[in-house]
Amino acid sequence: MDHIVLGWQAWLTVAVVLWTLLMLAVSRVGPDMILAAAMTVLLVSGVLKPAEALSGFSNSGVLTVAVLFVVVAGLRETGGIQWLASLVLGKPGSLAIAQLRLISTSSVLSAFVNNTPIVAMLTPAVQEWSRRAGHAASRLLLPLDYATILGGLCTLIGTSTNLIVNGLIAQQGLDPLGMFDPMRVGLPCALVGGIYLMTVGRRLLPARRSAVEQSQNAREYTVEMIVEDGGPLVGVSVEEAGLRSLPHLYLVEIGREGRLISPVTPQEVLRGGDRLVFAGIVDSLLDLRRLRGLRVATDQVFKLEARHNQRCLIEAVVSPMSPCVGRTIRDVRFRNRYGGAVIAVSRQGSRVQQKLGDIELQPGDTLLVEAAPHFVRHHRYSRDFLLISQVDDSMVPDHSRAPVALSILAALVVGTTVFDVNTLYGALLAAAAMILAGCVNQGQARRSIDYQLIVIIACSFALGAAVEKTQVAALVAQLMMHMVGSDPWMTLVIVYLITVLATELLTNNAAAVLMFPIGVAAARQMGVSEFPFVMSIMVGASAGFISPIGYQTHLMVMGPGGYRFGDFVRVGGPLSVLVGVTAVLVAPFVWPF
Repeated sequence: MDHIVLGWQAWLTVAVVLWTLLMLAVSRVGPDMILAAAMTVLLVSGVLKPAEALSGFSNSGVLTVAVLFVVVAGLRETGGIQWLASLVLGKPGSLAIAQLRLISTSSVLSAFVNNTPIVAMLTPAVQEWSRRAGHAASRLLLPLDYATILGGLCTLIGTSTNLIVNGLIAQQGLDPLGMFDPMRVGLPCALVGGIYLMTVGRRLLPARRSAVEQSQNAREYTVEMIVEDGGPLVGVSVEEAGLRSLPHLYLVEIGREGRLISPVTPQEVLRGGDRLVFAGIVDSLLDLRRLRGLRVATDQVFKLEARHNQRCLIEAVVSPMSPCVGRTIRDVRFRNRYGGAVIAVSRQGSRVQQKLGDIELQPGDTLLVEAAPHFVRHHRYSRDFLLISQVDDSMVPDHSRAPVALSILAALVVGTTVFDVNTLYGALLAAAAMILAGCVNQGQARRSIDYQLIVIIACSFALGAAVEKTQVAALVAQLMMHMVGSDPWMTLVIVYLITVLATELLTNNAAAVLMFPIGVAAARQMGVSEFPFVMSIMVGASAGFISPIGYQTHLMVMGPGGYRFGDFVRVGGPLSVLVGVTAVLVAPFVWPF
């Protein structure tokens, strides 16, 4: 085998890839900007020609991902996913049955609909479901998250990663995959993962509460009041002031001279300037405002005089891309920016013990917001939030069109499988049908497309093209062969492990694009079939179960489920090993070396 010598273009490519990995890991700059900058360097330096650098934007897989956002929007706006969920989930009799129904339902749904909107749609339903059944939502949301990833492995449209890999296959001149070809490896992985989640995994799940559950009632929230200096409440105990007899109202804590008094005893004597933190429903807070000697400490509560149906409570999970990250609620001017008031913050299952205005927001924080109902509509597609879930009086979708939306989805699946319709053509027809049938309007269709994700995927293609063109992929493959002695099984294991590691550190699509040329180069140097490596990369790029940042849906359930980093490691670690072993064993049997 000839020794590969790298030129300056290859070393520049290596430097760009390493810089990209570092920036994605430590920088708060958006990943779309980082990858666009990397693509620009490779283009301007001459490593890639314009057609090569921009090939991702014309890739059929990327275009299919973009179009499917419109199809999913039609299902979301008509309540199609919720209709299916309520039909199948029913009223569970025990936690085990609830988990079984949720895992099986969500995994089947995610085989045909991208897992991100499924998690976004089912999270509020699961929270309400868990409250009715008396189970902690944390026992259900992580299985939902993992099950949607596992189900997405089974079809070509189940996850954007599968579509991207299929687009790369076509670029290599290989036979593209059919709709259910990924199922030959994905289904065993999903079955093994589902059995684990229903046996060992369910015993490792924590029992924690979200921000709303910590407020004791979904209709309750917190407000700060100040004891006026010289007022009638100064020198009076909490019980004598009547602050213990207000219905549906709870005095959480007292802030006094930089320290917190919690729990508050009935005999605690009030002082001027004390900051009293109450949790209660709207009507109780109206009674609180009528008490002489108290005034609202901040402007966080507004329109209290409005009727209940004119306001609602909303859970919003902060996105890593949000401008709020690293800034306090006061500095962000949340109410002016978003038209809502933050009334509680939950971080990893616990209320942040700090004044609301001084809380520095972090990715994954769950905000309990009071706002008008149009807050959900205005910010549903905002990049600032991973998940927006209305607690009270949820926005009512047009359920009358749900059968139409589900029929369009069914036609897409049948057309691409039975009649061998090109996946991109089928997605375009389905999206057009959703708009023409009124399942989604033009504005919703435009807003539904995650342009940032499209840029991230398309720019990742430039890195993959440079890695392949400059022979960096061939060199890495050659080094792996030296390590394992040209053993295809061991090479496959190494390729899979590197893919999973890249997924935990980067985005799943970027990991697939970077590892694809390396896997193909390794197969060709050994003279074996590329498909065992391709399928292992396809699975490994989606199998980011261990880190909360390994997959976007992890952050979507982290706040509502009250999860911590260790929960993902404890539950997701064994799942990652089981899925990896299954993929590496099954892929060579389905597609022999």
